[in-house]
Amino acid sequence: MMLETLRRLRAQLDWPVFIPLGLLVLIGLVNLYSATRVAPQGLFVQQLWWYAIGSVLFIAAAAVDYRILQRHAWTLYIVLVLLLVFVLLGGKTVNGSRRWIGIGSFGGQPSELMKIGIILALARLFSGDPLDLELRPLRYALLWHLVLGVPALLILKQPDLGTALICTLVAATMLVCVRLRPAVKAAVAAVDLSAAALVFLFGLKAYQKKRLLTFLNPAIDPTGAGWHARQALFAIGSGQWFGKGYLRGTQNQLQFLPEHWTDFPFAVWAEEWGLVGCLVLLLAYLLLLLWALSLSSEARDRFARNLTLGCTALLFWHIVVNIAMVSGMIPVVGVTLPLISYGGTSLLTVLITLGLLMNVSIRRYSY
Repeated sequence: MMLETLRRLRAQLDWPVFIPLGLLVLIGLVNLYSATRVAPQGLFVQQLWWYAIGSVLFIAAAAVDYRILQRHAWTLYIVLVLLLVFVLLGGKTVNGSRRWIGIGSFGGQPSELMKIGIILALARLFSGDPLDLELRPLRYALLWHLVLGVPALLILKQPDLGTALICTLVAATMLVCVRLRPAVKAAVAAVDLSAAALVFLFGLKAYQKKRLLTFLNPAIDPTGAGWHARQALFAIGSGQWFGKGYLRGTQNQLQFLPEHWTDFPFAVWAEEWGLVGCLVLLLAYLLLLLWALSLSSEARDRFARNLTLGCTALLFWHIVVNIAMVSGMIPVVGVTLPLISYGGTSLLTVLITLGLLMNVSIRRYSY
């Protein structure tokens, strides 16, 4: 039975998308090897293990009928929220942040998987009768705030501003794409912008505020909070057209660039491969996103459409926020680059997201 399911799945896979996907995986591993040559030992091998686990999860996410996920969306969401509560009560603390659940020598971040939980919950919420959405918009707006607000506040408490930001951007994208009245969407935006101002004033840690202020005026602390962004810009600019060559990036190899295997791998790639290499990377991302967007227009039901929009938004905002952060266009907030950054749970989340997109692709002509 299992073999027959796998054969049918193989025949229905959208094989062309594996070209940009395979290219991104190759770039990620090549770049990670360069970035971790001077890093703590074993990170590259650990990433290979995470890829092996993620590949299994990708197949599972693609194989399980998404209608089953629709039925259990709220259950999965509640389980992930409870895991966030557990992290705050007894999670593993690293560098002053309590974000991890220790699993032997590995550690997992439930906040990463919470992104998928929010997507599934909102896809389920907005998959009902469109007429009900028109007649009771305030109910859906309030439920949207609840679905986003509970995990976002728990994630900010860890603290993890980057993950909370991505959750907010993904949820906001899904809200914009549903048929709520424009006046309701405008009211939601006004309320949330006011809430964001309050979070900045009273909810952020001192170092997070300093990062934001340093972004506005880098001269405030060029060797402290502004160090990451400055060194990333030096690395990107020094790559010029064709880069310095593989394993020859001085900002990377001499460790002037902090967190270059997690938050700043794009700077490593730009320094070693230049503008041409960056364009190849961006083209692979563009092809992947266009494929994901095409699925939303071909989805056979509202849940599948909302699911693909949420998954596409997750990939899009990770790419945009990370590259904008590394390029100095927004403050440093700690967001990974899909399939390029080192990170176990982050990589698993991306591969599960891609598996969900493939799930809809496989079944878009079946239902």
